[in-house]
Amino acid sequence: MKTNIIYLGDCITILNKDIEENSVNLIIADPPYNLSGKSLNLTNNQTGGAFYKVNENWDIFKYDDYVEFTKEWISACYKILVHNGSLYISCTQHNIAELITVSKKLGLKLNNIITWYKTNSMPNITKRTFTHSTEFVCWFVKGSNWIFNYEAIKEFNPKKTKDGQKKQLRDFLDFIELPIVQGRERMRGENGKSLHPTQKPEKLIELFILASSNENDIVLDPFFGTGTTGVVAQNLNRRWIGIEINPTYYELAKKRLYHNLELFNVSN
Repeated sequence: MKTNIIYLGDCITILNKDIEENSVNLIIADPPYNLSGKSLNLTNNQTGGAFYKVNENWDIFKYDDYVEFTKEWISACYKILVHNGSLYISCTQHNIAELITVSKKLGLKLNNIITWYKTNSMPNITKRTFTHSTEFVCWFVKGSNWIFNYEAIKEFNPKKTKDGQKKQLRDFLDFIELPIVQGRERMRGENGKSLHPTQKPEKLIELFILASSNENDIVLDPFFGTGTTGVVAQNLNRRWIGIEINPTYYELAKKRLYHNLELFNVSN
């Protein structure tokens, strides 16, 4: 099975056809949240540039179709995970119930719900709800004896004791403070607008890869986007596989990752 490769196409089809069963150690997934359909523009927002609510065709489903889509892609992920593999799924309150229900029915165990507090989240301009300043990441495991590199996470933890020693994880792992991607890390077009509306911070992905894989393990991302999972996996000496259905994002990921072409394979 090829690794360090990007597939262009539907993740359900590719997971079932091209990825070997019981072969992947870690899956990091940022699926559609099914939040699109209404636009919201804050052109003067200074948090990483102008804010535009996610309003993409790939993020629009009828509810029953979304549940079926969720069942199909998680089922395919379950099949390719090794016995003690991990699956991390990004979500919000809008789709977390469906993800947990589907995953538990398939036999995955929910180890943690990690809260990502976005320190530079957009303000609440509607004044009708509490501010949406968090997202969640559900950590599921298949089978037993899953990988959890406790010492590596202690090293990763930016918080230290008063005398500069590594801290325990009770103040860090379940609640992570990171800004929405901005600056050089944010991929932008010539107009300054973000090229992908839900680009995740590299530090967030780094945490999951350090925690739940070892060097030379295979890390797969079925919703590859601009390739952040591949970038971080490569930096941490993991093999990786990306799947992306959107041709524009696929090309962006290629440009971002294939700076040293002889190291990688590209599949159409």
